[in-house]
Amino acid sequence: MSAVEPHQEQWSQSDPSPSPNSCSSFELIDMDAAGGLYEPVSPHWFYCKIVDSKETWIPFTSEDSQQLEEAYGSGKDCNGRVVPTDGGRYDVHLGERMRYAVYWDELASEVRRCTWFYKGDKDNKYVPYSESFSQVLEETYMLAVTLDEWKKKLESPNREIIILHNPKLMVHYQPVAGSDEWGSTPTEQGRPRTVKRGVENISVDIHCGEPLQIDHLVFVVHGIGPACDLRFRSIVQCVNDFRSVSLNLLQTHFKKAQENQQIGRVEFLPVNWHSPLHSTGVDVDLQRITLPSINRLRHFTNDTILDVFFYNSPTYCQTIVDTVASEMNRIYTLFLQRNPDFKGGVSIAGHSLGSLILFDILTNQKDSLGDIDSEKDLLNIAMDQGDAPTLEEDLKKLHLSEFINIFEKEKVDKEALALCTERDLQEMGIPLGPRKKILNYFRTRRDSVGASGSAAQSASGARTPKESEVHSSADDARSREYLDVGIGQVSVKYPRLIYKPEIFFAFGSPIGMFLTVRGLKRIDPNYKFPTCKGFFNIYHPFDPVAYRIEPMVVPGVEFEPMLIPHHKGRKRMHLELREGLTRMSMDLKNNLLGSLRMAWKSFTRAPYPALQASESTEETEAAEPESSAEKPCDVNAEETSVAVKEEVPPINVGMLNGGQRIDYVLQEKPIESFNEYLFALQSHLCY
Repeated sequence: MSAVEPHQEQWSQSDPSPSPNSCSSFELIDMDAAGGLYEPVSPHWFYCKIVDSKETWIPFTSEDSQQLEEAYGSGKDCNGRVVPTDGGRYDVHLGERMRYAVYWDELASEVRRCTWFYKGDKDNKYVPYSESFSQVLEETYMLAVTLDEWKKKLESPNREIIILHNPKLMVHYQPVAGSDEWGSTPTEQGRPRTVKRGVENISVDIHCGEPLQIDHLVFVVHGIGPACDLRFRSIVQCVNDFRSVSLNLLQTHFKKAQENQQIGRVEFLPVNWHSPLHSTGVDVDLQRITLPSINRLRHFTNDTILDVFFYNSPTYCQTIVDTVASEMNRIYTLFLQRNPDFKGGVSIAGHSLGSLILFDILTNQKDSLGDIDSEKDLLNIAMDQGDAPTLEEDLKKLHLSEFINIFEKEKVDKEALALCTERDLQEMGIPLGPRKKILNYFRTRRDSVGASGSAAQSASGARTPKESEVHSSADDARSREYLDVGIGQVSVKYPRLIYKPEIFFAFGSPIGMFLTVRGLKRIDPNYKFPTCKGFFNIYHPFDPVAYRIEPMVVPGVEFEPMLIPHHKGRKRMHLELREGLTRMSMDLKNNLLGSLRMAWKSFTRAPYPALQASESTEETEAAEPESSAEKPCDVNAEETSVAVKEEVPPINVGMLNGGQRIDYVLQEKPIESFNEYLFALQSHLCY
């Protein structure tokens, strides 16, 4: 013991600059403040997480730690005790001291009841001692406080020396590599580590916890590849950040409502389809034909970009849609089992290719007979089940009952008649007038039902495409058949979701591009998802993969997407500055050109009477806006256009989002506006 103190003074003098691991950085204590009254330490529960091949101990939230401590101190057998933590996303098995993910596959992590900590070597984060050694430290500390006898020395199972100088100064010495079999004294063991008792004495952020009430559930589907951002994090890690941002916004924007327990929280759960796809053995087949050169780039291509080609393959597309739908159904069922009081809605969100997968799945859903939202759905289901009016009743309604014998002779029922073209009816001997009536009748019915219902089935059972574009060509009726928004996947059988999503969010989505490549030029304004009422296409302005949807619904109108406001309720400063400079330059230009134009008119005005001159001037000014070169020349042109824009009724973008706008654009950061190409890849991974 006596050898320790001189060494301590000598070491402190040789290195006067304070460092995180030095004794000079320790808190100097007031010896009089050290009383003889012992108070038990307050434990806190931690779990170990592997980050970059390093163990990092992360504290549970205050609520979770309290629940674990209550279960630990309940006196019951801990071997069978399971405590849900992290909002129910993880279960802690107390007997095993392990933490398991509930909704997704993840390596189990160690759990520890922590009371004593020491500072690490490199990251300066505190690491908890084992529970058994912490108990030994606590007992030694209790004796030292009670008897007021300090300078206690303990040896850990790893032959590390811990010295309790006083309540505020406790150090941990590591054994020096290469020490002899006789060991070494603390004076020979280098710099000491800081030792702390109790979680309140270490610098660590402990969150209060999440609201117990869950108001809404959102499934998040990733895009190509296993990594979801520039840091190559998994979908689970990115969704965790998404959830944290959501909780922070609740506290900043809905603090009073949250304090009054008027609202709960939104739960985000990840859906992983990349791992099941690449576990089918396709990676081995690809590796067999992959060239050995530029190995890393080719591996990256096989692992990410080829997912797009997999989705265009009927074989692997079936695997992908089955995986996504079955995962969402499985997680939803498990979520209801663990949250029986949940009464909220469900939404789905997809990034990049994941949004296209969800779009195709939602497009091919069928509404159930027991839960019908509209008469159109009822009519559509009745047609599928054979409960609709018969062909004879339809012909009677059209006053064409005399042709029923012709259809019976040709064995044409209502379903077959819906597939007949004008040429087919002409070959059966139906006159021109009745032909037009029949074709118009079935076309009108398909317009009202087929856009949101299922396609008619042909005699062979193949799926007939539905109409989602209005053709301008005057071809025969074949050109007006319904084209399904999922064409190109005709051999895929889409699974059914066991719930109805309320909103579909697409982030950085190539849906518009894929629909165009599949042959669609326009989406019918009356089209909507059979089971989902809302659709938001959200993208970054510099995202090279994102495409718009609204121009496919309203191709003849040019209009900007909706700008998503900043969470603080305004535009970013650089956007306001850019708009201000643009507006100022336009005002200067308008004033200058307006003055020149008025001067030119005063020189060239003909000597007509005042009344006639004013009339001609009004006619001239009324005609000038027709010229594109002089449109911005009017001094108040911009103000007038703004006023007109405000008075113009909102643009009708169809029923895909319940009549509301579909395309929404984010505000880029100031640094991103300097070079669009430099931040293109980052823009696709920023959501």
